[in-house]
Amino acid sequence: MSFKIFVDLAMPPDALEMLQQGTKGHQLMFPQKPISSVLAEPGHDPQFAEADMAFGQPDPAAIARAGHLKWIHVSSSGITRYDNPQFRALMAGRKIAVTNSAGVYQEACAEHVFSFMLAQARNLPASLKSRAVNGSKEWHTLRGSNRTLRGQTVLILGFGDIGKRLVEMLRPFDMNVIAYRRKARGDEGVPVVTPDQLPHTLASVADHIINILPDNLESRHFFNAARFARLKPGAIFYNIGRGTTVDQDALRDALHAGRLKAAWLDVTEPEPLPEHHPLLAEPNCFITPHLAGGHLDEAKTLVGHFLKNFERFVNGQPLIDRVM
Repeated sequence: MSFKIFVDLAMPPDALEMLQQGTKGHQLMFPQKPISSVLAEPGHDPQFAEADMAFGQPDPAAIARAGHLKWIHVSSSGITRYDNPQFRALMAGRKIAVTNSAGVYQEACAEHVFSFMLAQARNLPASLKSRAVNGSKEWHTLRGSNRTLRGQTVLILGFGDIGKRLVEMLRPFDMNVIAYRRKARGDEGVPVVTPDQLPHTLASVADHIINILPDNLESRHFFNAARFARLKPGAIFYNIGRGTTVDQDALRDALHAGRLKAAWLDVTEPEPLPEHHPLLAEPNCFITPHLAGGHLDEAKTLVGHFLKNFERFVNGQPLIDRVM
């Protein structure tokens, strides 16, 4: 059986050739203007009505109208534009499988936040700027500001593939790792705190708070003034999830008041932050421009992940990273 596959991603020639070779015998359909970013709004394309499969970031409205769709493979780990009860009900009712690309980005994202943690522990921002003479007062201050991660406690919110990979990376450092979930599933491999236990964990236990929460109605401004006020003094906050999950004014206030020792962000709202945004003036706030999932040959890794699932779909096998 031949399938029509709608692909709305812009990709380099080597990744495109890989996709074409991996789907031989099937028809690839491309829009006139492929999307340049997973955050960009997808455009309307009449071809989509004929698609059996979609690979990329298809428009939810177009999905609702398409009568042939059997499977959607989202080209990101996050599924923000699809993560709502109406869309989930539509997919369930029409028996359309939805998968994401969490397996593509878990390693890079985990390494990115881990690099944040190491940079903070070893005080790299200040040390890289310094030309302190060995034995001077500045040198002794810098040297004394460094510490190790051993024995500290990490709280991971949004405990999925990235969180699990991060746990593996942290294991040799003898850190205490805790996962936050609404309800423990039993497969976390680390202790789990639930919503009723979260205030105590934030106030008394967590030295490092790692936010990997997705963007949905329940997570908007999850980290608000009340939660920042509960943090253990001197805690460090990291966000590689979505900028919308943080009240950035409250984050700035927590930094300015000294309750937070530092914040390391890969995501903000909006991206990038406008000039003169208060967070940009905070000396202990460090921001990378939504790069955490990036890696060499990312497009080929993404296509390879899709092709593995494509083979599984054709052969009637369970799909990898299925979210609906």
